[in-house]
Amino acid sequence: MVDAATAAAVAPVAAPLLDAAGLKALGAAIAIAGTGIASGWAEKDIGSAAIGAMAENEALFGKGLILTVIPETIVIFGLVVALLINSA
Repeated sequence: MVDAATAAAVAPVAAPLLDAAGLKALGAAIAIAGTGIASGWAEKDIGSAAIGAMAENEALFGKGLILTVIPETIVIFGLVVALLINSA
């Protein structure tokens, strides 16, 4: 037979699911995930166009490389937003 003190010690304490720290972490995760998906999507389209252009003219390699890298800055902005959310 289990007494009330033992049952209370063994039973898990339910924490609130949406406390302030959890919402901050969720907001930061959404910022990173959204910018990562958008960057990948943009990089896919730009990369395929750059490869097509380089197939016709190899002198366009530098421009294609720079245009392919530009969407990565979106992820950096997402990281800055996530850090600002977590520091608040």
